[in-house]
Amino acid sequence: MQRFMITDTSDVVRKVGKRILSELDFLVSEAGDAREALARCQAEIPDYLIVDAGMEGALELIASIRAMPNGKEVKIYYCVIEADLRKLMAGKRAGATDFLLKPFDRKILTAVFGNRAIAA
Repeated sequence: MQRFMITDTSDVVRKVGKRILSELDFLVSEAGDAREALARCQAEIPDYLIVDAGMEGALELIASIRAMPNGKEVKIYYCVIEADLRKLMAGKRAGATDFLLKPFDRKILTAVFGNRAIAA
């Protein structure tokens, strides 16, 4: 089973994402801030990671994960509220694999990750 972490300051976003992704057969963990996410990733690096762009330390978190052993393998999704080119480029420079628009729902998460849980 592939591991997935949702890092977002919003409890609601994390809970909704966890429920949907768990139903897609991911083993999902949550982190409420960048420091907690980094500590969890140091203990066990996930296969997939959603990072809230509005969270303090989001870009540093992405860069820190990329610097870890096996950190380059993690698929990191930088979660933005709007398609702001500067924010997207900053996420890409930090090491984000791709982007998600927030708020996401079942349809979006299933479209992006639905076939990936079984692919492992």
